[in-house]
Amino acid sequence: MDEIERLPAFMTALMQQTVTNFRLVVCINQPDEWWGVDDKIHVCHSNQQTIRYLRDLNDSRINIIDRSSKGCGWKGKNHGIGWARKVLMDNIADISEPDDLMVSLDADTLFGPQYLESLLLNMRECPSSIAVSVPYYHNLTGGEELDRAILRYEIYMRSYAVNLWRIGSPYSLTALGSAIALPVKSYRKIGGMTPKLSGEDFYFLQKLTKTGIVVHWNSEKVFPAARLSNRVYFGTGPALIRGVKGDWESYPVYKMNWFNDIAETYKCFEPLFTENVATPLDDFLVETFGKLPWEALRVNFRTKKHFVRACHEKIDGLRLLQYLKARQLAEKNESEKNLIELIQQDDFQQNVSPGLDLSGFSFSNSPIEMLDRIRNYLEVVEMSYRKRHFENCRLL
Repeated sequence: MDEIERLPAFMTALMQQTVTNFRLVVCINQPDEWWGVDDKIHVCHSNQQTIRYLRDLNDSRINIIDRSSKGCGWKGKNHGIGWARKVLMDNIADISEPDDLMVSLDADTLFGPQYLESLLLNMRECPSSIAVSVPYYHNLTGGEELDRAILRYEIYMRSYAVNLWRIGSPYSLTALGSAIALPVKSYRKIGGMTPKLSGEDFYFLQKLTKTGIVVHWNSEKVFPAARLSNRVYFGTGPALIRGVKGDWESYPVYKMNWFNDIAETYKCFEPLFTENVATPLDDFLVETFGKLPWEALRVNFRTKKHFVRACHEKIDGLRLLQYLKARQLAEKNESEKNLIELIQQDDFQQNVSPGLDLSGFSFSNSPIEMLDRIRNYLEVVEMSYRKRHFENCRLL
C-alpha cells in the first residue's frame, strides 16, 4: 500500500539474490471506498503507479494480486494488512508444492543478496522446524528524532524477547511480518493465516509455535524501514508516531521480576498435574479465565507431558503480554531502571561492550550513540539465545 517510492529498492535487493528460481507474488491493496475519499485517493493513485511499475518490469516471475483498482479493493470489514497477508499466502499455497518455501516480506524491507539462499540452507539444516522467525535490524536514518524513536522501540522489542529467552519461554518470538519464512506444507498444516487488522504476524507465529518448532536464527537478517506510518493499528509505524510525541506507555521495558514470576509459574506445571499448588500468576489467571485452568486441563490431558504442553498453550504469548501489561497498570514501571537491571545482571556481563556506562541513562536525553550501543548489545545477547536454540533444534 502506497509503496511506489520504496518498492524499487526492494526490487533491486530481490533481483540481486543468488537464488533466482523464485516467484514474487505482490498484493497491492486498499479499501475500495477510498476511491471516493478525498484524503485517501492519493493512496489509490500511488497503488496504480505501483501496478504499472511492476508490469513494466516485464518479469514472468512477478504475479500481481490487484486489490486496489476500482472495484477490486477491499470491501466491508475484510481489509488491512492481515487480509493482504492471508490472500497472498493462500494464493501461494494454492500454486505451490508442499516443500516450496514461502517467504513473507514487506515492500519497505531490504536484505542481502544471499537472503533466500540462507533460508533454504536453514530449512535443510533444521528439517524438523516448521518455520523461521528471521532476525531483524533497523538501520538508522540520520534524523535525530526518528532515530531516537526507532532505537527506543527496538530496545523495547529486544528487552522483551531477551527476558522471555532468559526464562525459557516457548513464546520468545519477535513478530515481524517481513521476517517470516515457512514451507507451504506448514502453512497448510495450521490451516492458514487468521486475518487481523494488525498483529496478524504475532498470532501467526504463535499458532506455528503451538504446532511445531519455529527456529529464530538465520545467517542473514532483514532490514525493515524505520519510518512513521499509520497504515496499521499497531506495530512499528504507529509506535514511532506515538513515540516522537513522547508517548511510550505501550512500549515499556518491563521489570525482570515480572518475567521471573512467569518462570516460577512454569516450574509449577509439572506439580500441577497431580495437585493444586499456588503460582505467581494465579490472580491474573482467575481474572482472565474466571477460574484457575488446571482442573480442566487435567481432565483433558491424561499424561504429564501433554498436560505441561497444554499449560503452555493456555498461558501463551498473548496471555504473557496481557499479564505484563496488567502488572504495569498496577505498579510503577521505570523503563530506564529496568533496562539497566537487565543489562547488568551477571549472566550478561560477558557481552557488555567496553565503556558502556549506564549511569544517568535516559531514553530522552542520552546521546543517540548510547542508545545505538545498547540496541547493539541487546542484539548480541538475543542472537546468542537464538543461535543456541537453533543448534538445539538441529539435533532433533
